[in-house]
Amino acid sequence: MGDSLVDSGDVRTVVTQAVVALREVAGQDWQAPAGDLDWSCWETVEHVADDLFAYAGQLAAEEPPTDRYVPFGYRRSRPAAPALTVYVDPEHGVDGLLQVLDAAGGLLAAVVRSSPASRRAFHPYGISDASGFAAMGVVEVLVHLHDLARTMTFRWTPEADVCARVLRRLFPDAPSGFEPWPALLWATGRTELPGHPRQTSWRWQGDVLSAGR
Repeated sequence: MGDSLVDSGDVRTVVTQAVVALREVAGQDWQAPAGDLDWSCWETVEHVADDLFAYAGQLAAEEPPTDRYVPFGYRRSRPAAPALTVYVDPEHGVDGLLQVLDAAGGLLAAVVRSSPASRRAFHPYGISDASGFAAMGVVEVLVHLHDLARTMTFRWTPEADVCARVLRRLFPDAPSGFEPWPALLWATGRTELPGHPRQTSWRWQGDVLSAGR
């Protein structure tokens, strides 16, 4: 399905779809746990925005670090909460939360679009390129919206093409013969597939070498 590269347009499209879906449930309980996570629905969206920002930050420098994260400061609002650099002023409510998510997606899309093909940056799952960081951002949005949809009442079924390209880029060893969206949920420990029990631990392959480039 399509080219194997995940690009800035995919980041922008998926984030926009997420914002639209979440606006439909703005009046629901955002402090309830998101699916099986220890995080609330609010904290989960903050985490996604934070990851999109962090991936943009990793890739944005003229000479990105290849041995560590860019040392942005971070904090936890409570012991079980995600560690965040980007968090949202609660006074601005769900509208503010979704604006931060949208803005962070725009930052990653812009950095991916402007990065030269030769640029590489650190991630603990492999030194990666712009397409790799785009895929990481997309998978964070896709699977965490699934977590949110398990608690909130909205439909979330991503397009098969983008799921297939994310699988090829980050999960090349995922089992074949399944639809891309269920396969991606399996690869990220969210579900089981026939003959493949739900994973209790998982990671993607972010390095450029695993992508065949």
